[in-house]
Amino acid sequence: MMHDLNALAVFARVAEEKSFRAAADRIGVTRSAVSQTIRKLEETLGIALVARTTRSVALTEAGERLYSQIAPSLADMNGALEAAANLRGKPRGQLNLAVSSIAERFLSGPVLARFAQNNPEVKLHVTVTDEEFDIVAEGYDAGVRLGEVIAQDMIAIPVSGDLRQLAVASPDYLADSGIPDHPRDLANHRCIGWRAGLNVAPYRWEFAENGKEFSVAVADTITTTDMALLVKLAIAGAGITFGMEDTFREPLARGELVLVLEAYCPSFAGFYLYYPSRRNMAPKLRALVDHLKR
Repeated sequence: MMHDLNALAVFARVAEEKSFRAAADRIGVTRSAVSQTIRKLEETLGIALVARTTRSVALTEAGERLYSQIAPSLADMNGALEAAANLRGKPRGQLNLAVSSIAERFLSGPVLARFAQNNPEVKLHVTVTDEEFDIVAEGYDAGVRLGEVIAQDMIAIPVSGDLRQLAVASPDYLADSGIPDHPRDLANHRCIGWRAGLNVAPYRWEFAENGKEFSVAVADTITTTDMALLVKLAIAGAGITFGMEDTFREPLARGELVLVLEAYCPSFAGFYLYYPSRRNMAPKLRALVDHLKR
């Protein structure tokens, strides 16, 4: 059974906007044309896709299922059309990235600054976030996260080498409180932890011994959502803290912080730029991928 692809595109817009009028405005047609298209599609399928009231529009169960199945394909087609339209020109348009706050090297400035200089027609928007979400559903072109948490259906290219998470403290704190010999000794120390939000459990510190990984839920004296504050507190002698090696690189070099428990801090795969596995990549994203590979 063949169906009108245009009708499916109109239906997808109605599903996204939850409004016939808003969908019509986005497409550039009249509200009655959208309503008629949806009605014909429902008649062809023999089932209601949209529940209409005088104030709202909602999808039926059949509508929800249809939208979830066609949305990825429509996104692929739109990407292919955008790639074709821009093939002969320079990369252009807004490039939206969702980047982990601890991707220090990617966010340090030079990488993104050089990309912007080389691609003046690309408007770059970077959202720094540690929330886990579907970048495609939220409208992002790509993301940067640790390789271990990236879905397997994504394409990923490295933007850093192998990394380590380290436990550190100020020399003054260690002189007063002693140096832990094993991660279990952290129970006897003041600790500064990171958490994503007030109602979220603090991050568990991850170590390894004899090739076996384990995590420790330390009794944090202080927790924060801000890595910069975490570093400042550690330098001020508030306790032992834990985070990415790049986060502590400068205060370690200055002697403001020193390593502890280094034997239990193995290296692991670092950060990757990841994006949907589409054959037709928009030129703006292709330009960023090529830039990072260089």
